[in-house]
Amino acid sequence: MSVPTTVREVRLAARPQGWPTEETFELAEAPLVVEPGHIVVRNQYMSVDPYMRGRMNDAKSYSEPFEVGKVMQGGAVGQVVQSDAEGFEVGDTVLHFAGWRDYAVLHPKQAVKVDPNAAPISTYLGVLGMPGLTAYAGLLRSAEFKEGDTVFVSGAAGAVGQIVGQIAKLKGAKRVIGSAGSADKVKYLTEELGFDAAFNYKDGSVTEQLAQAAPDGIDVYFDNVGGDHLEAALSSLTVHGRVAVCGMISGYNSTEATPAPRNLMQVIGKRLTIRGLLVGDHYDLQPQFVSEVAPLVASGKLRYSETVVEGLENAGKAFLGMLRGENTGKMLVKIAD
Repeated sequence: MSVPTTVREVRLAARPQGWPTEETFELAEAPLVVEPGHIVVRNQYMSVDPYMRGRMNDAKSYSEPFEVGKVMQGGAVGQVVQSDAEGFEVGDTVLHFAGWRDYAVLHPKQAVKVDPNAAPISTYLGVLGMPGLTAYAGLLRSAEFKEGDTVFVSGAAGAVGQIVGQIAKLKGAKRVIGSAGSADKVKYLTEELGFDAAFNYKDGSVTEQLAQAAPDGIDVYFDNVGGDHLEAALSSLTVHGRVAVCGMISGYNSTEATPAPRNLMQVIGKRLTIRGLLVGDHYDLQPQFVSEVAPLVASGKLRYSETVVEGLENAGKAFLGMLRGENTGKMLVKIAD
């Protein structure tokens, strides 16, 4: 396959105030410059993830902000089409962090080979990739899950949440409850993924719906949403309950401070543990995670869903759709076959 002389890439056109729009992104063309000792990868799938919203702000955080006028960054998987690097051959499939473009020039240290025959390559961005490891480490290490726990997962039909609930069930949870934003997603959680209960947070008070789903309380809360979900969880948590805070997507686009949770005093009386979760702290678990979860995926014991948007030119739309909760499971952009 010939290597093009230009690359299409999606750039951050402007920093959003509140919700991003399609005008936040710009599709542009740039020269493809291949440096000695590097590989050229034809990207096939790229990931859009909630954390990217924070990187659009010019604010100090755990990760550097995206630069206005520069290409975005994110996980991608694709095929090596040119190699000047030892250990990589044309035809190899690799995982890397130079998404949001159709071709990427990478130093060999920036790419990891994956086996396209072991699982569909898209799974290396989802259930067998960063979201899967986030779920695994967050539940087992951050939340200190124990057999017999009752677990509540918010955003449970998303890329991370769908895996958290299933791992909890497979490891002996007494009860697993999920929240989602539509009747179809609730049905997906209970009928396909094996959650014991689920509810649509748009149907009424999250606190009341959670109390009904977990009359004896919850031991673990895996938080992807924040706000009223965290407030509800604090009310339902048992003494010495644990919270893993993975995300707070309900507030990512807010221009004013959100009021909830208003019941933080419960942390004292219940002696709760609330721990923030960044997957980058847990890559030591990657080999254990893959060895344990990959066979579960292959056997069908751990199921997953993907929502795929076609075309690099639609990457911005996919990102906005993910923020609005239009995806079930992992949101991906398919760039090439």
